[in-house]
Amino acid sequence: MKKQTFIQGTMILLAAGIVNRILGFIPRIALPRIIGAEGVGIYQLGYPFFLVIMTLITGGVPLAIAKLVSEAETEGKPQNSKYVLRVSLALTVGLSVLFMALCLWLAPWITTTIITDSRVYYTFVSMTPMLVIVAISSVYRGYFQGRQNMIPSATSSIIETVFRIVCTLWFAYLLLPKGIAYAAAGAMLGVMAGEFFGLLALLWQYHRDENWLSSRQARREKAEQHKKAGLEDSSGSQVSRGLFPRLLGITVPVTAGRLVGSFSYLLESIITAQSLALAGVVTAVATAQYGALQGMVIPLLLLPGVLTSSLAVSLVPSLSEAAARKDKLTIHKRLNQTIRLALVTGAPFAVIMYVLAEPLCLLLYNNADISNMLRTMAPFALFLYVQAPLQATLQALDRPSRALFNTLIGAVLKLFLIWYLSSQPEYGIYGAVIAIIINSIVVTFLHGFSVSRLLAYRFRMFDLLKLAGAMIIMTGITQYGYLHLPLGGIVWIRFLAAMSIGMIAFLAAVFALKLVSLRDLSRMPYLEKWFKPRNPRNPKTPAA
Repeated sequence: MKKQTFIQGTMILLAAGIVNRILGFIPRIALPRIIGAEGVGIYQLGYPFFLVIMTLITGGVPLAIAKLVSEAETEGKPQNSKYVLRVSLALTVGLSVLFMALCLWLAPWITTTIITDSRVYYTFVSMTPMLVIVAISSVYRGYFQGRQNMIPSATSSIIETVFRIVCTLWFAYLLLPKGIAYAAAGAMLGVMAGEFFGLLALLWQYHRDENWLSSRQARREKAEQHKKAGLEDSSGSQVSRGLFPRLLGITVPVTAGRLVGSFSYLLESIITAQSLALAGVVTAVATAQYGALQGMVIPLLLLPGVLTSSLAVSLVPSLSEAAARKDKLTIHKRLNQTIRLALVTGAPFAVIMYVLAEPLCLLLYNNADISNMLRTMAPFALFLYVQAPLQATLQALDRPSRALFNTLIGAVLKLFLIWYLSSQPEYGIYGAVIAIIINSIVVTFLHGFSVSRLLAYRFRMFDLLKLAGAMIIMTGITQYGYLHLPLGGIVWIRFLAAMSIGMIAFLAAVFALKLVSLRDLSRMPYLEKWFKPRNPRNPKTPAA
């Protein structure tokens, strides 16, 4: 089994995450064209339950397994790794089978009483076998990560995504003649198929590695260890006695923290449906509106988040190292660079989603009716893009509880506003839109306040003014280009032309206002040789 360094492992997982984010957007574009916004709503209403139950089963398991297996391998105790793997499999499989049985038993009551749309029943039942599949996958991913081999996790996630895309669209199309409810269930069955093939990839990798470990050399080394340590069973039992409490000690707190986000998502779907019913919205219309918001609009807003998430991932080790040296100057410098890059990379997408919301929704989803929701939320997407680096900063500086507390406050406020606003006919689904916007603003400001107090950090406000100026310039030029360029009535040509000239204008403004400099570009891989400052004495060599 090939091990990777920390940086290599991080880059492998990061690359897989970017590929999965891009591929994962394909069904979000194609599925609404097959089953419509109402079908997407039925699909989305059942998914939060799955996330909550999955968090209960496996919330902190991969992290705990990775930590304990890594310790066992470092100490040269492979029997501990096997013990952790066996116990974790028994624990997660047992819990997943129990919850699967409960879900199947309570499915009629949940889909009629809590979700208030009985059509979700088929989707809900279709997703229950995934509990066992995902539980087993999470155990093996944690095991491989503990052995410092990130390739199986990255490979299986990509395989899972590819099969999920194909099967989701195919099954939904095959079951569409039976009705929207069956088509949504088919989409969920496609997700389950993807998870199954991802698990097969993990099991194949594990079987291959076990064969490698069972080679003659490994057997001789094990025999020598057994001669020195005594009987295998007695030494294994002595070492293993304290592992199970440690496994639970790591798993339970992490699971509790992750339940906040999962429960918030679940309660959001329930409260939104109930509030829209109180506002007099028909169930089918409410389901379609919720599907449009959660299945179409929000994924578009979060698409640029793959860039800011990458920045956040890179920020954690950098800040942790600087914090260990007590180098506050480097911490402030890295944090300022990261927030500035998050804003600069996210701002043009926010402008495009605001100015070109209607053609964008028409081209992607063949549905221009949802453009008003996208246009309303687009300017506030910047808060979401900055939120990830700020949260990563708190985690890197050993303040995860503060990040959790801030998120919990935002979740409670969001749920209250959804209940209060969406139940009023004059707001309807826009009550949920307003609540999500306020949540993103509040959580980002709370994270920023926590970081400011912790580090005495202040972001350069003048940079915000320069960014606002660049966005205003891009907004005007993009809108002018879409409305007045003589390109005929072909929507996609006008969209691409307006977006292109808007992006060019934004980049020109960013460099003119010195939000990004050539020195920033010289730090990026593959661009270094083009933008590295030259030595004035010898132009062919970079400056020292």
